This record gives sequence, structure tokens and C-alpha cells, in this order.
Amino acid sequence: MRDLLDDIRRLLDASSLVHAGTVDGDRLALLRTRLDEPLRIAIAGRVKAGKSTLLNALVRDTVAPTDAGECTRLVTWYRHGATPRVVVHPRTGEPRPIVYRKDATGIRWDLGDLDADEVDRAVVDWPSVPLTSFTLIDTPGADSIHQEISRRARTALAPDDGEVGIADAVVYVMRHVHSSDLRFLEAFAPAERGWSSPLHCVGVLGRADEIGVARLDAMETAARVAERYGADPRLRTLCAKVVPVAGLLAQAAATLTEDDLAVLRSIAAQDRLRVDELLLDATTFVGEPAASELGVGPATCAVLLDRFGLWGIRLAVHWLRDGGVASAGELSARLDEASGIRALQRVLLEQLAPRRTVLKARAALAGLALVVGDTSDEPSRRIAARAEQLIASSHELAEASLLVDLRSTDLGLTEHELDAAERLLGGAGHDIAQRLGVDPWSTREVRETVARSDVERWRRRAESPFNSPATTHAARVLARAGEALVGRSGAHGTEGGEQ
Repeated sequence: MRDLLDDIRRLLDASSLVHAGTVDGDRLALLRTRLDEPLRIAIAGRVKAGKSTLLNALVRDTVAPTDAGECTRLVTWYRHGATPRVVVHPRTGEPRPIVYRKDATGIRWDLGDLDADEVDRAVVDWPSVPLTSFTLIDTPGADSIHQEISRRARTALAPDDGEVGIADAVVYVMRHVHSSDLRFLEAFAPAERGWSSPLHCVGVLGRADEIGVARLDAMETAARVAERYGADPRLRTLCAKVVPVAGLLAQAAATLTEDDLAVLRSIAAQDRLRVDELLLDATTFVGEPAASELGVGPATCAVLLDRFGLWGIRLAVHWLRDGGVASAGELSARLDEASGIRALQRVLLEQLAPRRTVLKARAALAGLALVVGDTSDEPSRRIAARAEQLIASSHELAEASLLVDLRSTDLGLTEHELDAAERLLGGAGHDIAQRLGVDPWSTREVRETVARSDVERWRRRAESPFNSPATTHAARVLARAGEALVGRSGAHGTEGGEQ
């Protein structure tokens, strides 16, 4: 099978020769480099949605500052690097490394003689295992009262001048689905660019523990809300999935220490009923009377609350009372799982990462179209025609486009057929077993039988005389999707390559 990205590389190389020494030539070189980078995932959302906290939880370190300082006003890239450093990229002039410091609140730096408005982005290289798979881009609040700050987020992800945004995919953090959230997501993936797809966006219901008012079952409540949001017809066309995450707790779990454990043990050892009373609300917990009763001091209570949130403290105390946690590592693991961050990581690794080819290809083809689409010279017209042929012949892109249509267009399919089609296209997960709807440990024979059954089903559907042209096209794409799985069903996991 021909490699889609290799075909795109050849198109970019050919166009680079035509536009050598020009601004367009530089743009094409950047697109070429971008193809070989890790996926760029932007963390976006409204002010105070919990974007930087979520990024820290994903990185497993406190790197992004979460206050309202100058650093949070910039678009900041966090990428893997063997040696830590911070480089600022001005809008004009050469990038410059700057001095930084890291403390318990994140990485901070001084721009020196540069004003934040003069900076295009800051790039932080940091030794972090999660950053080997993804480059994470922290963006300012899209609804900041400071227009310049909110403009930076919008133009980075959805430039007004038709340029391709800096991110291959987006994790969009929301506290509830607001009309401004939907408008932002629609701007990030306008249909006229030809590369809009719910595959590139994952919604996060941030600060999810607050939805359940910090009750022990708060995340169960948040999960029901997230499921309802995920089924919303308008949001469904923009996001692959909505995942509830208590980002503050996830960040604390990643950095939990033995000292934290000792303080939490001390609280858990106090009278159960009285501790439960003191943990009813945050104001009571950090007050002098409560801190004295707990024997840890108001300052310590305030630090715990800032790091874990009320729900995290309640969970930790609950587990420590029951004796189910013996070490800081065990408590960290349990809090980590409870926070929802692992569920989000699974979505990123199982749904976004396997689709790297499609996500990279769409951005590159959109950028290439900006260079050659409106030119009249013969070489550019030939390149544009080859790009159109590539798009038309690419099964990976056809699958991605069909998933958009399944969620936004009436294709004449029944509800049962829609569910089966979305499953086969990887809407519920890219793993072969998930796409076939079989047990992960099913045998090769079972997988091949189910895959062949899917092929026959969609071939018959494509031959129906009552189909519309759109229905026939969808059925043919689905039959080919089944064919691609027939020969790749022998191994467990995600054999068959990325898409």
C-alpha cells in the first residue's frame, strides 16, 4: 500500500522547487518539516477552564503556570527535549533563548525587552516521556477580556487569513457547553477548508469534580453529563468524544510526595464524623478552628486545598481510612485513575495517535492548497491536480470524511447502520477489535469472519437500487474499510498501521 505521507512529501518537494527562494517556498519547507514531527495537540478553551492544569497533568509535571501572569498570555509549545530550555519566537527577528526558573507553580521566564504583544510563541523543551508522543500547545483563554490575548488563541488555531493553524488536533476544555465554545470549535475546523473532522478534536469536561459538588461519586455525575454533551448533535460533528477530567487532582496525583501522604494520613486518623464535617466546604477546611482540630495548621490546609481540591482530599482520606493505600505511589495511582486523566490519555493514544497520518495529511494538503490553489503557472496547476487526485484516491482521507458525514448529513442509513458504520470507521476507537466490535482477545478466525461479514454487508448495501448516490458512496467506503481489516486481523492490538 502506498504511503499517504510519502506522496504528500513528494508533492511538497515538487512545489518547493517551483517556489524556491520565496515566502511560499519557506511555507512549504515548514509544512514538510511538520509532517515528520510528533502530533501537535493544542489545549484550548475559555478563561479559567483549567487548560494549563490539564496540560501539567498530561505532561506529569508542573510546567505550565496556572496563574494570570505574563507567561499565561502567550501561546506556549511544550515539546520533548533532552535538555530543558525556553526559546522565545518574536513576530519579527530571530528566536532567542531566555533565562527561566522552575518552581512548584511551573516554569517562568522574563521576556526582557520584549513585550508579550511582540511574541509569536514561546517554546519549552522539557525531558518528559509523554512529550515524546505529542507536542502540547498551551493557548490563552479564547474569551479573555483582553482582546489581544484572546486573539492569540484564535489566530494560532484558526487564522483569519486562511492560513493553516499550528495544531494538528485540539483538546478543548469546557466547564459546560456554551455557545462560544461551539463557535470556537467551528472556527477551528471550517468545512470550506476541506479538512474538518471530529477526529481531530477531543472535548474535556474540565474541573469535573465540581459538577458533583465534590461528593465521593462526583465523577459518576460528571460522566453522565459528559455523555450527554457527547451526544449533542452540534457538538458531535466537532468532537470525537467528551471526557470528564478533574485536572487539579490529576496534576496533584502526578506530583504527590511522601510528605503529602503523611499530612493526609494525619487528617484521616482524626475522628471520622468531625473530619467529614470539616470537609463539607473549602472555607471551613482552611479556617483556623478546623486546622487546629486537624493538627496540621491553616497554611498546610490551604496548600492541600490548592493542590488536591476538596474532592481529592475527601477521596484520599476515604481510602486511607479503609487501609487500602500503603504508600504514596499507591495513593498517586488511585487518585490518577479517579481523576479521569487516564481515560483522556487512552483517547489520545488510541484515537488520535493512530490517526496521525490523516491529521498530518490534512494540515499539509490544506497548506499546499493555499500555495498552488490560486496560481496560474503550469507547474503549480499540475501539482494542484496531483493533490486533488491524491485526495480522491486516498482511502484514509475517504474514511475520515465519511465519519464527518455520518455525524452531520442524512446518508439514508438506519440507526443500526449508522452505529455499525461509525464503529467500522473507528469512531469508538481505532483498535482493530474495536472497529470490528469483537472481544480484544478474540481469535484470528473470529476477527476475519467478522471483517468478511462487514465487507459483504456493505457491498450488498452499495448495490441496492434504492440508494442515493451518497448512500452508495458511503457503503463502498465502508466495504473497503472492511476489506482493509480482513488481512490485518491476525494480531491483537492496533496492527494494521496508523491511519
